[in-house]
Amino acid sequence: MKIVFFLCFALPSLAWANNLRPLQYNHPGLVVDLGVGLWAWPLPMDWDGDGDLDLVVSCPDKPYNGTYLFENPGGSKLPVFKKAVKIGKGYGNIRVSYPQGKPEVLIPGMRFVDFVGRGFGRTEKLHDDRPTIESGKVRARQWQFADYDGDGIQDLIVGEGFWGDYGWDDAFDDQGNWTNGPLHGWVYLLRNSGSNEVPDYDKPRMLEADGRPVDVYGMPSPNLVDFDGDGDLDLLCGEFLDGFTYFKNVGSATRPEFAAGRRLQHNGKDLAMHVQMIVPTAVDWDGDGDQDLIVGDEDGRVALVEHTGLIDEDGLPRFLSPVYFQQEADDLKFGALATPYGFDWDGDGDEDILAGNTAGNIAYFENLDGKPEPKWAAPVLLKADKQTIRIQAGPNGSIQGPCEAKWGYTTLSVGDWNHDKLPDLVVNSIWGKVLWYPNIGTREEPVLGAARSVEVAWPGHPPKPTWNWWLPEGNELVTQWRTTPVMVDWNRDGLTDLIVLDHEGFLAFFERKRGEDGRLILRPGKRIFVDQSGRPIAFNSQHAGKSGRRKIDVVDWDRDGDFDILLNSVNAELYRNEGSMGEKTILKSAGHLARRKVSGHTSSPTTIDLDRDGKRELLVGAEDGRFYHLK
Repeated sequence: MKIVFFLCFALPSLAWANNLRPLQYNHPGLVVDLGVGLWAWPLPMDWDGDGDLDLVVSCPDKPYNGTYLFENPGGSKLPVFKKAVKIGKGYGNIRVSYPQGKPEVLIPGMRFVDFVGRGFGRTEKLHDDRPTIESGKVRARQWQFADYDGDGIQDLIVGEGFWGDYGWDDAFDDQGNWTNGPLHGWVYLLRNSGSNEVPDYDKPRMLEADGRPVDVYGMPSPNLVDFDGDGDLDLLCGEFLDGFTYFKNVGSATRPEFAAGRRLQHNGKDLAMHVQMIVPTAVDWDGDGDQDLIVGDEDGRVALVEHTGLIDEDGLPRFLSPVYFQQEADDLKFGALATPYGFDWDGDGDEDILAGNTAGNIAYFENLDGKPEPKWAAPVLLKADKQTIRIQAGPNGSIQGPCEAKWGYTTLSVGDWNHDKLPDLVVNSIWGKVLWYPNIGTREEPVLGAARSVEVAWPGHPPKPTWNWWLPEGNELVTQWRTTPVMVDWNRDGLTDLIVLDHEGFLAFFERKRGEDGRLILRPGKRIFVDQSGRPIAFNSQHAGKSGRRKIDVVDWDRDGDFDILLNSVNAELYRNEGSMGEKTILKSAGHLARRKVSGHTSSPTTIDLDRDGKRELLVGAEDGRFYHLK
C-alpha cells in the first residue's frame, strides 16, 4: 500500500492560501539593471555560439537559486541582455577560466565537461575539494585553471576565504575597535606535474607576493592572466568587501614572482563596487586585446569593469569604474533582501512601492496605470536633502563586524509622522537607529528632507541593546537592528504611533501624545502585546548578531475591525488580534499566509491594494530582491 504524506501549514480557513508570484514590470521596452538573486557568480562565455559573449550567471540563494543565461543580442560592449532563462541549479564557488581560449567551468574539486551550450550534465573529478591545510571557517573555495609556469600544462589555482581569525560576532571594544582578527583571502597553486589529459596535481602551496603569502580581505576570486601585456601572468584578486588588489608579475612567464599588492584605482580613488561579496572574472569582454573584469555583486547585479589598455608608470593597469549591465525588464527587483511598503507615494490614486535593501538605499517603484496588474516604472533611488539615501555600517556599525561595512539593511514604513498631511518615511537599518525623513515637498511631488532621529520622551538615559558598543545620543530611539518600524494610529486617537521591536526584542507600542504646549510626544514603548497566557511577546530575544531581523507590518488582515500583525517567516506569518486582556492585546499565530517559501535569510511582508477594491493584498519582499504578490 502506498502511503502519501502531505506537508501542511497552519492556515486560517480563508481563501487567501494561494501561491505567491513575483510582480512583473508589464512594461515592454523598459530597460533595468540585469540581476539574479542574492550574490551573482558570473560566467561570461559564448553560450549560443553566435560570436559574442553572453552572460551565464549562477546564484546560490533562495528562492532564486539557479544558473541563468542572459543572451547577448549583440551590437555593443554594453548590450541590453535578454530576460533570464534558467539552465540549471545554482552554485556558489563556481568559476570560469579560459585555457587555450575555451571556457572551463569548475566548482571545488570538480569540472563540468562540455559546459558551453549544455550545462551541468557531465562532471569530472579533479581532486579532493579540500586540498589545503586550513580547517574551520572557510567560506570560499574558488577553483580555476591557469598555466602558472608557462609550460603549456594547466595547473589549478584555488582561492580561499578564511574566517578562523575573524570569528563572527560581537567583538568590538567600547571605543568601536574590532578585537578579533581580519578576514583572510589566500591563493594556492596546485601545480600539474602530469599532462592536460592525465593531470597529477602536486600538494598545494600558497602563492606569495613580495615574500609574503598573498592575503586579501576574504574571498579572493583570483584571476591569473596577463593584465599588463608583457607576456607573463599577473594576479588580480577581489575580496569579501568591494575592492580589487593587483599583484604584478615581476618575474617571468616561466618563473612567476609577484610584487606587493596594490589597489586598483580610478581618478585617484580606490575602484569599488556598489555593495560587497564581489566576484571578478577576467575576460576580454570587448575584444580589444586586454583583460577586462566581469564582476558579480552581492545584490545580484553584474558589472563591466573595463580595462582601458593603459598602464601607469608604476605598472598599475588602468580600469574604468563599474558599469552595471542592463536587461529587458522582467520581475521587479531591488537589490537583495528587499523590504517593500505599499503606498500611494505620488498621490495619483494608485499604490506604488517603496523599498529598502541590503545596500542601504531606498527605492521608489511608480505604478504607472493603476491596473490590477500594473505597468511599473524602473526603480528610482530616493534622495534626502538632495543626497541619495545610503545608510551603511562602515567599519563598526554592524554588530557582526567590519566585514559588513557596505551593508545598510534599510527597512521602512510610510505615514504622516509630523502631522502635516504629507507622507514621511520612518526607517531602521543595520545600526538599529530609528530615523525619519520629513516630506518637505507636496503630496503629488514628495521631496525628503535630511534624516532626523525619532525621539522618545525617555524618563532617563535611552535604552539600547546590551551588545551595542555605542550609546544613543539625546533621546533617540535605538532598537534591535534590521527590524521594521511601523507607523500606525494603533489606538485610533488621530495621532501616528509607532509599533516596533524594543531593544530587548519584545514587540512594543510607542504611543503618540500631545504635550501641554501642543507638541507631539512619543512615549516609551509598552509591551502591550501578549499571548493567550498574558506573557509579553518577544519576536526575537536572541543575542547580538542573531537579534532583530524581524520584519513586520500592521494591518486589519481579516477585516474584523482591529489591527493584526504580519511577521516575516517562510513568507508571512499572521498574528491575529484576538481581543483585549485589560490594557493588553492578545495576539495568536494563525500560520503562514501562503504555500510558497520565498525566504532565504528572511522575508519582509507588507500589504498593497493593486486592484483598488479596498482589500489589502499580501506583498512579500524576498532575499532575491523581488516582490512576491498574493492576490
